[in-house]
Amino acid sequence: MIEIIKKIRDSYLIHVKWKKYKIGKNFHAGRNVVLWAKSQIEIGNNFYIGRNSQIECNAIIGDNVIIANNVAFVGKYDHNYQQIGVPIRLSSSVRDNDYIWKETDQKIIIEDDVWIGYGAIIMSGVTIKEGTIIAAGSIVTKDTESYSIYGGCPAKKITQRFTNEKDLEEHLNIVNQLK
Repeated sequence: MIEIIKKIRDSYLIHVKWKKYKIGKNFHAGRNVVLWAKSQIEIGNNFYIGRNSQIECNAIIGDNVIIANNVAFVGKYDHNYQQIGVPIRLSSSVRDNDYIWKETDQKIIIEDDVWIGYGAIIMSGVTIKEGTIIAAGSIVTKDTESYSIYGGCPAKKITQRFTNEKDLEEHLNIVNQLK
C-alpha cells in the first residue's frame, strides 16, 4: 500500500506540481523537496532525491543519480548584492521577472551515475562528472573529475571511486550494456 501511495505522490509531483520541468522515468522525491528554476530543470531516468532537499537554480541531471537528504543546489548570483544604495534584502533577485544581473544563465550539470551525500551544497556553474561521489556535508564550488570521490569545504578530490583501472573498465562495460 505504501508503494502505491509513493507512486501516486510522485506522479502528482511530475505531472502537476513540477510539470514545467522535464522529469524522466522512475523518479522519486522525499518529503519537503523543493524544485525551482528560473528557466530549466531536466532530470533523467532512475532519479532519487531525499527529503528536505532543494534544487533552486537551473539544473540538468543525468540518469541513475541519487541525492541524499538535506542537499541544496544553490545559485551563486541569486541577489544583486552590488546595487548601490539598496540593502541586500531589498535588492533585485533571480525570482524577479526582470532580473538580468550576473550569469543568470548558469546551471548545475550532474552527469550519470552520481551520488551526492547528506547535506552537500552544490553551487551553480558546477559540473559533477559521471560516476562521481560527493561526500556528506561538502560544498562543491568547482567541476569534478569523473569516477572520483570529493569531500570538504570547498570540496576537493579525495580519491578515485574504483581502486584500479580494471574495476572501472568492468563497471563501464556492464553499465553500457544496460543502456
